[in-house]
Amino acid sequence: MVQMIPLFGPIPGGMEMMVILLIAVLLFGANKIPKLARSTGEAMGEFKKGRQEVEEELQQMQEGGVETDSDPVGESSAEPTTETETDTETTN
Repeated sequence: MVQMIPLFGPIPGGMEMMVILLIAVLLFGANKIPKLARSTGEAMGEFKKGRQEVEEELQQMQEGGVETDSDPVGESSAEPTTETETDTETTN
């Protein structure tokens, strides 16, 4: 018989979750908790999307169908701007 040992200890049950929820309400207030949950969900969605893009790129590289951009990351094809001399001195 194989005994499974949890990595982080036992999962909190009903009473422990109630205490954690009460502490969260006291710390953040009832109005901010939905905003925190929403922003956490959005961040997790962005993380998943980024991870999926990286996995797709790795898959393409393994298949040999690598698509590369003509410009390296951080550079654009627009012409560079030049600075004009703004300090003009007039002498009398």
